[in-house]
Amino acid sequence: MPYVKALKKSQPSSTLLDIKSQKCGLRCKVVSANGDEYTGEWLDNKKHGKGTQVWKKSGVIYNGEWKFGKRDGYGTYSVLLPDTKQYARKYCGEWKNGKKHGYGTYLYNPEVYEGEWSEDHRSGWGRMYYESGDIYEGEWMEGKNHGQGIIRFANGNWYEGTWRDGKKNGNGKFYYSDKGKLYEGFWVDGVAKCGTLSDFGRDEAPTPTKYPIPQLHLVDMQSVLKEAQSAHLERINSKFPLHDTLTDKE
Repeated sequence: MPYVKALKKSQPSSTLLDIKSQKCGLRCKVVSANGDEYTGEWLDNKKHGKGTQVWKKSGVIYNGEWKFGKRDGYGTYSVLLPDTKQYARKYCGEWKNGKKHGYGTYLYNPEVYEGEWSEDHRSGWGRMYYESGDIYEGEWMEGKNHGQGIIRFANGNWYEGTWRDGKKNGNGKFYYSDKGKLYEGFWVDGVAKCGTLSDFGRDEAPTPTKYPIPQLHLVDMQSVLKEAQSAHLERINSKFPLHDTLTDKE
């Protein structure tokens, strides 16, 4: 018979019974005093193994792996739709210590993210499908585009380069496929600050400009760009940690 230490009389009777039960192994449905339901495996009176939890108040259901009372491993998280009274899947993937952690897919309805997570935040590599038809693929940090990434717009244009805090920051290239042009330069908080504009795929572009862009005849174009770019580096680096600063070589 398992040893049960002396319990304070101030504890509710439902809590006392739950502790005394010493749940271990596979159990049928267990209903808490607040109406929450759990069906699955236990270890030392904690959810451990595979099981399904239904939260009555929020209408949320989790089906998957548990570790010492918390979601840990692979599982799916669904919510109850008030109109149809049907469950809709929101997240399917890996968990750690009760939070989304690892690789998983989240449905924002209608937007979708598939990729890596860290403590409930989109962090690492991932792909986001936006409602507008735009698609971003690249690095994330704490839920925002951060690092190297490419965004392809619904109109066919795309940007590839450096992101910081969800905005274009640093060196990048913007392709205007509809006009047949390419902008290469430096961005600060999503705004292009200095760079060059040239023809790119002009012959295949659906609506090219009337005249091609003339060639630039500066003696040292790179020095001019570098000087202009350096003026904006300090502003970006002041917003981010030292380990995440930009350089004019990036």
